Amino acid sequence: MSLASALTAERVWEALADVPDPEIPVISVVDLGVVRDVQVDGERVRVEFTPTFLGCPALDVMRTQMADAVRALGAEPEVVVVTDDGWSTDRISAVGREKLRKAGYGPPTPRPTGPIQLVQLQTGAFRCPYCNSIDTRLDNLFGPTACRSIRYCRNCRQPFEQFKTI
Repeated sequence: MSLASALTAERVWEALADVPDPEIPVISVVDLGVVRDVQVDGERVRVEFTPTFLGCPALDVMRTQMADAVRALGAEPEVVVVTDDGWSTDRISAVGREKLRKAGYGPPTPRPTGPIQLVQLQTGAFRCPYCNSIDTRLDNLFGPTACRSIRYCRNCRQPFEQFKTI
């Protein structure tokens, strides 16, 4: 019996949970919520994922890392980018949000139930990941990536990257 013959979707999900996001390695691609589906058919595994945005420069790295994780299980990977349904910050797991906070990133706030407004970036709804204060200000809407902005905590005087609610 080969390793792949005992392969289950659960084992694949566990292996993918060890694949770090290339840009923020404190969080896995599973906790980030980009892995959409895993299908196992004998020794073949299909992984579907939606990147945080289609222009993501780490797209090929993510695809390669996920394929390598499947190969390490003894299976033949097919890693497919799904573009018919966009990723949102609501897909980040609770564990992932806590990992981001502990690493000094402000996790995204929940998406509003009504119309999305960019004015939300100006509100006091953002907590400092270092001291938990809501006395923060937006310093720069455009952070190192499209999904993050730069905020400053007036309480502990630390700048931090805040994930935008997408």
